[in-house]
Amino acid sequence: MILIADCGSTKIDWCVLDNKKLVKQVFTQGMNAVMLTEEEIRFRLANELVPELIEIANDIHQIYFYGAGCISPEVCGNVANAIKTNFLTAVTVEVYSDLLAAARALCGHEAGIACIMGTGSNSCLYDGIGIASNVSPLGFILGDEGSGAVLGKLFLGDILKKQMPQHICVDFLNEYGLDLLSIIRRVYKEPQANRFLASVTPYLSKNINVPEIHALVLNAFRAFFHRNIRQYAEYQKHPVNFIGSIAYYFKDVLAEAAEAEGCILGKVLKSPMEGLLKFHSN
Repeated sequence: MILIADCGSTKIDWCVLDNKKLVKQVFTQGMNAVMLTEEEIRFRLANELVPELIEIANDIHQIYFYGAGCISPEVCGNVANAIKTNFLTAVTVEVYSDLLAAARALCGHEAGIACIMGTGSNSCLYDGIGIASNVSPLGFILGDEGSGAVLGKLFLGDILKKQMPQHICVDFLNEYGLDLLSIIRRVYKEPQANRFLASVTPYLSKNINVPEIHALVLNAFRAFFHRNIRQYAEYQKHPVNFIGSIAYYFKDVLAEAAEAEGCILGKVLKSPMEGLLKFHSN
């Protein structure tokens, strides 16, 4: 059996394949591996995952873990060791970044451009085996163009500086129960400001036909293509593929931005797991 993990900061999606068929799916608490010690990861797996797979754990011989924060050999090693301790019969344990998960899910064994656009954003040129080139995303303060966090940052700035229509300013603040001080506190004083900023994107989706909101989202997406995708050699020859909730729910505006920046929009998926199951089945 093969165990595949798609690990994000909010949740981990675990799927078990047996003879290319999905036999079990489990969701556990998400994590960013760079923020946890090997012991903490091992403890979480032992308490949240192993009890769910107790009947088949000894039959799992290959494990492929794709996760947020898996960006260095040290971090990947910590995750791999934590997994091996909990699955003693596993012969193969491999740990990769969430960006490679996106590339494999979107492109399979073919070369292409793969992107993540959710709370954060990232991109890479994929050669069919691994990541050939990556423009650093830099996070939502310096980069992450087009991400949920950046869309929220831009929108809240426009709300507080009254750059949005008055009825939008009033409606949004009332719907979310926010004011100037509460927004400042959530952004500058409390942890996980990026999640808070991204949490306002459903309002943008619901009101995307408001010209000012449409322009904000379109320009943020154009910045993603301009500052990231256009740095890859021969970017115009490869479709630009996306995984993530922002790309999925704003697909029409994303297509506008791609065309405006001379790019070809490819696949847009909400989650990488379906593509990962296909990749590892083959």
